[in-house]
Amino acid sequence: MSVKPNIRKILVICPYPEGVAATQRLKYEQYFDTWKKDGFDITISPFFSINTWNILYEDGNLIKKIVGTIKGYFKRLKDIFRIRKYEKIYVCMWVTPFFDTFFERIFFCLTPNIIYDFDDAIHVEDDPSAKNSFRSFFKSKKKVNLLIKKSCHVITSSPFNLDYCVKNNQSGLATYIPCSLDEKRFLPKCMGHNNTKISIGWTGTFSSKSYLDSISDVLRSVCLKLDIKLVLITNFDYAIKDIDMEVIKWSERTEISDLQKIDIGLYPIIPSNWALGKGGLKVLQYMAIGIPSISTNFGTATKIVSNCIDGFLVDTLDEWIQKISLLVKDENLRKEMGQKGREKIIEKYSVEAVSKSYLSVLNQSQFD
Repeated sequence: MSVKPNIRKILVICPYPEGVAATQRLKYEQYFDTWKKDGFDITISPFFSINTWNILYEDGNLIKKIVGTIKGYFKRLKDIFRIRKYEKIYVCMWVTPFFDTFFERIFFCLTPNIIYDFDDAIHVEDDPSAKNSFRSFFKSKKKVNLLIKKSCHVITSSPFNLDYCVKNNQSGLATYIPCSLDEKRFLPKCMGHNNTKISIGWTGTFSSKSYLDSISDVLRSVCLKLDIKLVLITNFDYAIKDIDMEVIKWSERTEISDLQKIDIGLYPIIPSNWALGKGGLKVLQYMAIGIPSISTNFGTATKIVSNCIDGFLVDTLDEWIQKISLLVKDENLRKEMGQKGREKIIEKYSVEAVSKSYLSVLNQSQFD
């Protein structure tokens, strides 16, 4: 008779409902089945409901946002009363968005077994995209640094955050686990497509709009000079005068087919401490669908891309123009770089390749 594994209960404390936010969806959420097979019983507690998520970053609906936030605090009060039932608490980003570190400190009083997972560089710098907006309330350096210090283990999606976390965690326990993609879902685009034009493309949310703005003159120049199309997959409107462009509203249902409309992926970054905390998800998506990428030579992209082999790393606006022009004119180079990028994703950044890293953290310390 087979012996069932010991069931270990984990409470996942996260900002958003399951399956909607990239910071959760393309990180730990896609490993839930693996965790369950390893004997973990998972309870998920998102702060915001799906109804609040749907309006959270849109203009207006202030009363609904306030009501949704109040409901989130009632949910966290409920979590406080059941927290002792769980052997581990997995916290993504924060416990609550407001009121300094009050709820985080209560959690640590009730259990030392907290694993903390965060994105970006919110421990050292304010999000430049969140100033003077509703989003600014969801970025607290005090909360993040308390969680980094007192958690039993810290997970970061940027290698540039790792040394800070090891140094500032009370046990010196931190692990860099990159964003990962399901290579069976992110399939290569068909290179034999019948598009009349080569397309360059970018995917991202409003929080990354300033990075897109930084190369807008380049985009206009190359689109006009080379007669190519710009494809943007976003949650906001965008326009560049006189060029052929398509703005697609991001949807999980069409995410892959929309990405497959792009022939050359773009990943511009404005160098800063904040940008060092980014996990390079965009470039991983381009590589997964088998297209070449061009990235700013800064931050996590430099750890992912092998320059001139599976993508390009550039430093100047002139280099952006040169590399886009080169790839537009050389179909064989696009195919070769895209194939090598896809192979790297499968080897190093696929769900299967990264799954053991999460299990290693979950199993590292003894459950009380």
